[in-house]
Amino acid sequence: MNKYSKILLRLSAVFALIGAYLGSHMAGAGGYAFRPVHAHSLVVGWLSLFAWAVYYQIFTPKLGLLAKLHVCTAIIGSVGLTGGMAMFIFKPDILPEPVHTVVYIVGGSILLLSFLFFLILTFTNSAEQNVNNGISK
Repeated sequence: MNKYSKILLRLSAVFALIGAYLGSHMAGAGGYAFRPVHAHSLVVGWLSLFAWAVYYQIFTPKLGLLAKLHVCTAIIGSVGLTGGMAMFIFKPDILPEPVHTVVYIVGGSILLLSFLFFLILTFTNSAEQNVNNGISK
């Protein structure tokens, strides 16, 4: 397993556990205050990061720097968006309220860049580079 695939897969597993825990907590408590964080943890954190981990395992991107930017923004953006969303909703007293909003917006913006980088990666991948683990396209 390559390093990009491994780090994205591990982080997706962390998000899966967090999302599943929040879902079980909401079911047990009968309250749905965590619903947006639960949903984004599973969709952005678990599913997107997992899909990207599979992509890096199957394909070898043509542009090394672009792949590195994609992985970095995926990590920062997914943590920033979900963490910022949680802070924005629950407003912990340890940080001033404008910080909650900034982390939420900046995290989401960085994640959007990650999706853009991924789109570019998929269009710059050549057929010769799609060979990994005996799979050829």
